[in-house]
Amino acid sequence: MDAPLAIDVSGLNKHFGDKHVVKNLALQVREGEIFGFLGPNGSGKTTSIRLLCGLLTPDSGRGTCLGLDVVKDSARIKPQVGYMTQRFSLWDDLSIEENLDFIARMFGVADRRRAVTRTLEELGLASRRRQLAGTLSGGWKQRLALASCLLHRPRLLLLDEPTAGVDPKARRDFWEEIHHLSASGITVLVSTHYMDEAERCHRLAYLSCGQLLASGTAEEIVSSLRLNTWEISGHKLHGLTSILRQLPGVEMAASFGTALHASGRDAALLQTSLERALAGRSLHMQPIPPSLEDAFIHLMQGSQDPYGGNRH
Repeated sequence: MDAPLAIDVSGLNKHFGDKHVVKNLALQVREGEIFGFLGPNGSGKTTSIRLLCGLLTPDSGRGTCLGLDVVKDSARIKPQVGYMTQRFSLWDDLSIEENLDFIARMFGVADRRRAVTRTLEELGLASRRRQLAGTLSGGWKQRLALASCLLHRPRLLLLDEPTAGVDPKARRDFWEEIHHLSASGITVLVSTHYMDEAERCHRLAYLSCGQLLASGTAEEIVSSLRLNTWEISGHKLHGLTSILRQLPGVEMAASFGTALHASGRDAALLQTSLERALAGRSLHMQPIPPSLEDAFIHLMQGSQDPYGGNRH
């Protein structure tokens, strides 16, 4: 049986001046779900997340968050939300424990000393409780920021590119914690640029220029685009990407490590174009299953740049 909906919105729009930054957003998120938002910079990810939980008031549209109206009941929604921004915004000259105690005071957390102690233990910070926040590594600062969002026991957690600038191990540890929170019933909305993190989400949304272009599980999004993908490997690949992009049937071409991927929806035309273009070159091409990254590069290249022009 599906979990109840934590978020159910439709027709959400938001303007900042003459810029239409979110366009007719419709989305459903279930309780305990980790829902990821992807898209280029300026695509409306952060604004969309804030609209979904009443932190921003939409210009038009309707919906509910945690059973409350996102327009009329935003003041009742906000105390049930934890929001972790991309930039570390706690106090460097306070210890971990002092930071959490100060935040608990600010938000009027009941029995704050017990809440601080509990949060220190749950986030693995108890042994460092007296360490100054300014001396922490990126991964530990990230863990402290997450702890500060959880002090008041929110039902909904918003994470705005939470792992930017931290090492791979810290990222893995962080995501283990996010899945633990999800299993406990907390709903998580997260924006990210990392494909491996996107694949850790239960469902995803891809936005560009304020519009929702695709949503679903990673498998559903890849399948819906009906892409055929070829991997091209060998020497002297430099400059080949721009040549491939001009070929009939090639809708996406991009570098992937030491190889290139070329994708399109017309399988026969794609294969014929690639074989003709690569004839006589000491290169190897083979069909491969399209990945989530192939899908999102395809979506990005086909979308308009928020500052004008096309991304292809």
